[in-house]
Amino acid sequence: MPPAFKSVAVVGKSDAASLPDVLDQLVALLRRRGVAILMDPPTAGASRARPDEIAEMAELPARSDLAVIVGGDGTLISCARLMADRGVPLVGINLGRLGFLTDVPADGLEGAMEAILSGESIPEQRMLLNGSVRRGGETLFSALAMNDVVVSRGAMGSMIEIAVTVDGEFIYTLRADGLIVSTPTGSTAYALSAGGPILHPALSAIALVPISPHTLSNRPVAIRSASRVEITLVRGVDARANFDVQAFWELEPGDVVAVSAAARPATLLHPKGYRYFAMLRQKLRWTERTS
Repeated sequence: MPPAFKSVAVVGKSDAASLPDVLDQLVALLRRRGVAILMDPPTAGASRARPDEIAEMAELPARSDLAVIVGGDGTLISCARLMADRGVPLVGINLGRLGFLTDVPADGLEGAMEAILSGESIPEQRMLLNGSVRRGGETLFSALAMNDVVVSRGAMGSMIEIAVTVDGEFIYTLRADGLIVSTPTGSTAYALSAGGPILHPALSAIALVPISPHTLSNRPVAIRSASRVEITLVRGVDARANFDVQAFWELEPGDVVAVSAAARPATLLHPKGYRYFAMLRQKLRWTERTS
């Protein structure tokens, strides 16, 4: 039977000493399966085994039909934004700390990848956000986010004041350290630390989570994913919008940050036996009933 995937992009980023060994193991497995291997230049530099082709990150989605990420959740998130437009699914091999998204342990790589390459996996779609910054009617910046879009005070700034609308309806003026607009994927990231709810990935919802609000009645709110959120900076020095903490834009009073669900989701492939709540129990160290 021919492989389910003929061309695989391998992206590795980690400060773990085991990265070259894991890349070598992965490359050997892919070669046994007769799969063409592509790598970006930094990954090729970290690997002792040469890929079939080296290409810049921006070129990988058009040349591959599967992406295997070796590292942490941050690396997978940055790759997911690239791969989503082409519908390229992603598999994460965890060399990071928690690994909410990179859920294949490095010591279980062989069995999990053999099954996935044979088409035995659990596909899951994850919403992305499309965020932009407008000033005077002109769009200055736009980016995708898999976790969240955050409007917040800067390192040297004090509390900011923002006006929030959903689908054109005014919701509130918020004085706070900022506001997190989170996907279900991002609900276990910064939004969770700020007291937001955990949203199951199957939910079509977006969470609005205030960061240290001045008025304690400003609580997290979940809205439908089809909504369009607009955040206007009313007052604040050194404020900024950030997208997955990987892209930033400095804001001025009057700037509007618009956020809505992106047209295409990212697709993750989980190993057989994956269960979302089992993952949460492990990562968040929830206790289990034993009787």
